[in-house]
Amino acid sequence: MNKLIASAMLTFAASAAQAGPTCNVPQEKWMKEADFKARMTAQGYQIKTFKVSKGKCYEIYGWDKTGKRVEIYFDPATAAVLEAK
Repeated sequence: MNKLIASAMLTFAASAAQAGPTCNVPQEKWMKEADFKARMTAQGYQIKTFKVSKGKCYEIYGWDKTGKRVEIYFDPATAAVLEAK
């Protein structure tokens, strides 16, 4: 029984660690997705995947201008970087 509880706790901790930040910005204040993507491309990012995260932040997967793989969460209103992995 202890192994089952420990396994459940590890699973929960792993999913919590991958959760990312939460953005509490009203959706009417969000930057348009096309404008956000254009801004990121102008900064040298190559976006493979763009999505709205569970925490209601903009999230991209791709490469930065040096070719390094990135996973970055952004404030949807200001495009400020909130977390990078």
